[in-house]
Amino acid sequence: MQSNHVNAPTPDLRIILTESVYAHEEHDSQRSIPLVGRLKEERFVINPPVVAPMGATQYVILDGANRCHAFALLEYPHILVQVASYDSGYVELDTWNHVVSGWNIDALLDSIDHLPSIELTQGQNAHAIAHIILRDENVMALCAPVENTLERNAALRDVVALYQQNALLNRTALQEPSEIWPLYPDAIAIVMFPRYQPADIIAAAKYKAYLPPGISRHIVHGRALLVNYPLEILRDTDKTLLEKNDDLKIWLQTKLANREIRYYAEAVYLFDE
Repeated sequence: MQSNHVNAPTPDLRIILTESVYAHEEHDSQRSIPLVGRLKEERFVINPPVVAPMGATQYVILDGANRCHAFALLEYPHILVQVASYDSGYVELDTWNHVVSGWNIDALLDSIDHLPSIELTQGQNAHAIAHIILRDENVMALCAPVENTLERNAALRDVVALYQQNALLNRTALQEPSEIWPLYPDAIAIVMFPRYQPADIIAAAKYKAYLPPGISRHIVHGRALLVNYPLEILRDTDKTLLEKNDDLKIWLQTKLANREIRYYAEAVYLFDE
C-alpha cells in the first residue's frame, strides 16, 4: 500500500512484554553493547523501537533491534514500542546500501571469493544476492546457489560479517555512486542489495533466518521520537501490563492536552545522533 506522507496518525505507543518482540535481523554488537551500558544509567526511553503485529501477541521489530536486545539482556519485563502495521499505509520498506571504508579492496574481494557459497562475477546479474560497486566503476555480482529468501539471508550474513569485522561500515539511502563517493573519501566499495517484501521480514523473524544488520530500512510516517518516557515504569515488577498501559494512555493524553507533541510532515535530518 502506498504510504500517505501527510497527516500521519498519532503514534500508537504501547507497553508490551519484552519477550513478545522478535528481530528480523542480527543485532549489531558494536551498537548493542554500549546501549546496555547507557540503559543502566539513563532514566528515560528516548526513541522507542518500532514494531509490526505478527499474530495476536507477537511483534516483529522494524527498527530498534539493538535496543530490544539491550532490554532483553537487562531483563526488563516490559518495553515501550510504537506499533506500525505494514498494511496501515504509513510504513514503507526499503533497503540500505553499505559503504565500506578502512580496508583494502583486494583483501575484501579475496575474502568474499573464499566464501564457499559465494561466486564473484563481473557485471550486473539479475539473480545476484548483492552487487559491489568499486571506485573505478567496475561492478561485481555476488552469486550464490540459493532457492529462497532464508537461504539468501544466510549467504548475505557471511558476506556482511567479513567487512563488518575488518572495515568501517556506513549505511546510506543514496543510490547513485557519484553522490556517495564524495561523502566517504576513504570508501573502497559500495554494496547494494535487492529489495525485500514485508512477508520476507516476517518470515525472517518467525524462522530466525536473520538478515545481516543494516540492510532493511523501514520508513515510518508519524514516527515517535524524543518521547522521554520513564524507564522506571518499564522496570516496575509490581504493576501489571494492563495497569502500565492505562498509565501510558493518561501520560499521552496529558502530553496532547499540554501541546507538548509536535508533528512534522516533512522529511528531516537530525544532527545530534
